[in-house]
Amino acid sequence: MLRHEFQPGKLVAGLFLTATGALFAGDAAGRWETPWFAVVPLIVGGLVLAGVTAALTRGIRRRRGTAGAAPR
Repeated sequence: MLRHEFQPGKLVAGLFLTATGALFAGDAAGRWETPWFAVVPLIVGGLVLAGVTAALTRGIRRRRGTAGAAPR
């Protein structure tokens, strides 16, 4: 199995997109009411946090000198 580098920025973005989808799925199922404009702060905030997380991860990896994948 090929291993890949862990990227926490993509994890954060995925969590926010999943949360947004779950919020609107609950609205579509009639469990609660969600205003249509609630998607904007969720997606934008999630992408901003994902960008900050990715930048921090890159900075930490550059400082440690572990920029590449694991040796084979």
